[in-house]
Amino acid sequence: MPMRRLILVLPFILAACVVVGPPPTTQPPPQQTVTAQPRLDSATAAANFERVVNRMEPVVTQECRARAPGRRCDFLVVVDTSPGLPPNAFQTLDRDGRPVIGFTLALLADARNVDELAFIFGHEAGHHIAGHIPRRTEQARTGALIAGALAALTGADDITVERVAGIGGEIAARRFAPAFELEADEMGTVLAWRAGFDPERGAQFFSRIPDPGNAFLATHPPNAQRQGVVRDTMARLRAGGRV
Repeated sequence: MPMRRLILVLPFILAACVVVGPPPTTQPPPQQTVTAQPRLDSATAAANFERVVNRMEPVVTQECRARAPGRRCDFLVVVDTSPGLPPNAFQTLDRDGRPVIGFTLALLADARNVDELAFIFGHEAGHHIAGHIPRRTEQARTGALIAGALAALTGADDITVERVAGIGGEIAARRFAPAFELEADEMGTVLAWRAGFDPERGAQFFSRIPDPGNAFLATHPPNAQRQGVVRDTMARLRAGGRV
């Protein structure tokens, strides 16, 4: 698949996003402190990104075909050049159902090395390989149906039933979102490692972003838990185990 034309702006239709936000305003605990690295200049960031895409794409395609038979694996990699966007990476589908892995320019500038970019790339590909978009859609639909039916049983009017159904769908989708992120972290670790990158070094970017903690219905798990998944996955890979 052609991967050279990377700078595009997409009309995204459905996304499972992983936001890599600005650095936290407070210092992380001592045990999470990592050696500070300067932000990269634009030329270095672009070169790193091309290197990561060229090495990750064949691995991602092969793993997708092996783990998700029948699912489209012709990934399109894009950079959203819309001004003012925060550091972000995401996986979505285009209007034809083709899987898309996207990055904002701010994310490319924020990544400190190729290992971080490779891990993020693998994480987003992992969302597609694991089928998170259709799974999230189905969970939201089920939650909406249950909530709407319960509201109707109480005698609520049509407008209230619709409103309650929407809330139920959102709650159902959010309930499983952290688990999806951890699944994608595990897959991202496997993909980056098989492409010759260092996922543990790549996962150090969690030390620079705001920690969602254990907030109720948070869409992302605590950063320490995510780094733990990477370490555990790497331990199994080094031991020759199947992941």
